[in-house]
Amino acid sequence: CKDLVATARDRKLNTFVQISVVHPAEQTLTRYSSTEIVEGTRDPLFLTGVTFPPEYPIYEETKIKLTVYDVKDKSQDTVRIRVLSEHKESRTDVGRNFLGLTTFKVGDLVKSKEQQLTLTLRTPDGGKTVGTIDVSLVKMGEIEEGEVDHIITDVQGQKCALVCECTAPEGISGKDSVPLLNAVLKNPICKLYRFPTSDNKWLHIREQMSESTLSFHVPKELINLHIKEDMRRNQDLKELGDLAPHWDNMRKNVIAHSEQMLNMYQDTLADLGKHTGSSFKSSCSKGEKTLEFVPINLHLQRMHVHSPRLKDALYDVITVGAPAAHFQGFKNGGLRKLLSKFEAERRNTGYQCIYYSPENTAKAKEVLSNINHLQPLVSSHADLLLNSASQHSPDSLKNSLKMLSEKTELFVHAFKDQLVRSALLALYTARPGCVLKKPTVPRTSMEECGDPQGQNHPSQIKRQNSIPHHSEYDEEEWDRVWTNVGKSLNCIIAMVDRLLEKEDSSSGIKESENDPSSAACMVSHTSGDWYEKLYPLVITLKDCMGEVVTRAKQSMTFVLLQELACGLPQHLMLTLRRDIVFSQALAGLVCGFIIKLHTSLHDQGFLQQLHIVGLIVQYEGLLSTYSEEIGMLEDMAVGISDLQKVMFKIIEAKSNDFLPVITGRREHYVIEVKLPAKMFELLPQEIKEGKQLHVYPVLFNVGINEQQTLAERFGDTTLQESVNQENFELLKEYYKLFTEKMPPDWLPHFQEQNDLKGLLENLHQNIQAKKRKNVEIMWVAATVS
Repeated sequence: CKDLVATARDRKLNTFVQISVVHPAEQTLTRYSSTEIVEGTRDPLFLTGVTFPPEYPIYEETKIKLTVYDVKDKSQDTVRIRVLSEHKESRTDVGRNFLGLTTFKVGDLVKSKEQQLTLTLRTPDGGKTVGTIDVSLVKMGEIEEGEVDHIITDVQGQKCALVCECTAPEGISGKDSVPLLNAVLKNPICKLYRFPTSDNKWLHIREQMSESTLSFHVPKELINLHIKEDMRRNQDLKELGDLAPHWDNMRKNVIAHSEQMLNMYQDTLADLGKHTGSSFKSSCSKGEKTLEFVPINLHLQRMHVHSPRLKDALYDVITVGAPAAHFQGFKNGGLRKLLSKFEAERRNTGYQCIYYSPENTAKAKEVLSNINHLQPLVSSHADLLLNSASQHSPDSLKNSLKMLSEKTELFVHAFKDQLVRSALLALYTARPGCVLKKPTVPRTSMEECGDPQGQNHPSQIKRQNSIPHHSEYDEEEWDRVWTNVGKSLNCIIAMVDRLLEKEDSSSGIKESENDPSSAACMVSHTSGDWYEKLYPLVITLKDCMGEVVTRAKQSMTFVLLQELACGLPQHLMLTLRRDIVFSQALAGLVCGFIIKLHTSLHDQGFLQQLHIVGLIVQYEGLLSTYSEEIGMLEDMAVGISDLQKVMFKIIEAKSNDFLPVITGRREHYVIEVKLPAKMFELLPQEIKEGKQLHVYPVLFNVGINEQQTLAERFGDTTLQESVNQENFELLKEYYKLFTEKMPPDWLPHFQEQNDLKGLLENLHQNIQAKKRKNVEIMWVAATVS
């Protein structure tokens, strides 16, 4: 503004501009935004601008109304919260006076020379001139061809978006990149600022705050996985077979509690499915039970800096409330304390159940996961082998055999674990009327299949009975059962070799003499189809594999029964709490990864680091170590640590659905992130081929509020010190991996390695210093990460 007229002759003006929008169709006026207050001048220069998101209904015919006010008392200023009647001077009790107003059409600004208008400010009756105001259309993010990617005009539709909300990576058009960001970011709020530079130019800064649809999408995906996992576990418990009365009652009790918890998850999923409206969960809703899986205050803050002489820059920060189970409360502490206490108590319940360490229960879940994953793969590749045999295709037969061999070997090694053997024995002792026996002479359940008469053909191998009831138990039986799978595969390999040799001989190639090493698995072949020769061997492989699956599945389910039974109902409640905290942490991680990936597609150093080493994710916490915030920090520390179980996989989007897909189980999750085809092509070949990307989360916390002052003077800060030290070790380990794995020619793309090493030493010194409210820890950790 220039030459503003004050209501009093000697008064120094403190002015701001209020921006309103007059919609052409309804002729209604909407208060939209306002500038900052500029004090003590009649020629104020406002640095705060206004921007409209693409979905906002603004057209070339839309009118913008600018109203200038003089603030008499800043302490009573209500510019952002009180709405005044239009064309009326504010009363003195409000603390501001009306000076003047003007209006203009958006189309006039867009089409004006240099896209700038100088307008006259008048009193409401239009008679008196009280000054002028300059309005400019700010150009942000010009592309190389000279076009402006932020101004979109449609003459026919008369639509004009002044500033676009998504900035595409270099070389990627907004049309390609916007759908991806629009899938995860919603309801942007924008502010535009400008600052004069030393060379009389303007530095333009656009701040954008956007909520994320992932706040609800990720929790729903996770809860759905939890429901499926728990239903499968409950079904496995029911199929465990007959148990002695003590163990059977234990099983019934576990299933009953698990069903109740399952209903709770289902109700929560149903409630989230009914949610409509904003995807933003504010802090005032943190205690709502139906929203406890949803992260608090998750949003993106993007600062887009545009300089007339330098390249544009983007600064993205993902902000999310500390992942914590607020509804459950912190009376007894958070996860870090509760898990430690629970594990100590569980060790002392051996008279009721068998104690298995957390490592063993995790191994049991891994074995069950391998069963569900590998058994269908082996069966499908066995069927492909038979299909190749029926087509009489040598090349196809070789390829099918190679895939079958690889998957079967993985299957065999997955169960080569002492835990399975010991759990089988424990399960047997839980059967009604068990009798143990120490074998004296090891028996072989599968004889060599090279008998001249073919009497011990693999197809005639007698299957082992299920785990014996009311009979003697042979402790070496498990070894024979799972090694039968490998022997069955060897017989298939020998048969395929024999068939291919015969095929070569029938083609005029002289048949070599029989190989003595394969004599054990040779049967007489006179004539017949390949399919007929391989079919009984494949059936035997599947039978042996089924026997292994039955025994391993029951034994590992018995281990999980002990885990659940030793701590009912505390174990299930802790699992729920951990799921809640992890859901909140994961939503922030997925949002941050997608935004970072979007802005770094041309950063080859980052992409190489991503698939060679993995993704380093740094969290900054400001929680105190006093009162309830201790429990929040304990929850947060566990939730962020659990993100180590996450791996990302980037795939090409085959539709307009760009929301990520989550698969896996509580011990291991894979997040599939979808990219448009043109963006996907920019990735390294390893990532395009489906390589899973590791996540290395680190958390550094420094309490800075008044509660932390109380903790430092009268309380205890060891929790914060322990968390920072533990995560420093994780960061140091990542640095070690980084220097070992990254190719030397890529290292110059990053900061100098001596600087990184020095920064790590500086960080360690700051953590050890135990200085009050030492925010230097945050700065150094962020620089390293």
